[in-house]
Amino acid sequence: RDDDDINDVASMAGVNLNEESARILATNSDLVGTQIQSCKDEPFLAAVPLHKRILETAKKLGITDVPAEVVTFISHATQNRLRTVIEKVTVITQHRMESYKDDEWYEQATDVRSQLKFFEQLERLEKQRKDEQEREILLKAAKSRSRQEDPEQARLKQKAKEMQQQELAQMRQRDANLTALAAIGPRKKRKLDAPGLLTIGGEGVGVCGGSQAGLGTASPRQYPRQKITRVNLRDFIFYMEQEREMSRSLLLYRALLK
Repeated sequence: RDDDDINDVASMAGVNLNEESARILATNSDLVGTQIQSCKDEPFLAAVPLHKRILETAKKLGITDVPAEVVTFISHATQNRLRTVIEKVTVITQHRMESYKDDEWYEQATDVRSQLKFFEQLERLEKQRKDEQEREILLKAAKSRSRQEDPEQARLKQKAKEMQQQELAQMRQRDANLTALAAIGPRKKRKLDAPGLLTIGGEGVGVCGGSQAGLGTASPRQYPRQKITRVNLRDFIFYMEQEREMSRSLLLYRALLK
């Protein structure tokens, strides 16, 4: 008996197991044998069409009965798979949209946009120079008074006359626009564009803070703009190329052909 008391750790600690068991059963007697669930188990996909599709596939394999638990499990698996795909593609898109211009550890080597602008400016100057040369040729042809009836000379004179008429029409249009702007006067800024106003139904409503409401001064209210991540087909193609089970799939080849 002394050996049993020595080996009984609960009795050495002064804990009565019978009293503790009775106390636990008295406290949580309404919870014993019940199942607690935090939220309702709602399937991600429609149960009826999914069950019908699973049965069609199962009949080919000799299975005639598919319980509802299997349909719910497949629905949750589809939801989890779709969430994983969206998360990975979102990370790929964010990496693609990330800019390194302001990073001190990166140095810009080439700027294709500036190069294209430079070439466009060169083309514009070259076109302007050719137009000036053509204009001088036409003006010389218009001023010439040769007695010989040359059809090429007559064509140049007609073209010079049309060019002068077009330039005169453009000058008149420019003068008319300047006269109209002078008659309208300088444009005034709209009061609704002030930083302390909100537009509700076409009317300006002032936004005043709690401590500044008595002073009548409007404080600007900043609304955070939600950043939108736009995923394109190239991001999905990159994702499928990295996945082992999709890198050689027919879906990837179809996406590459688009």
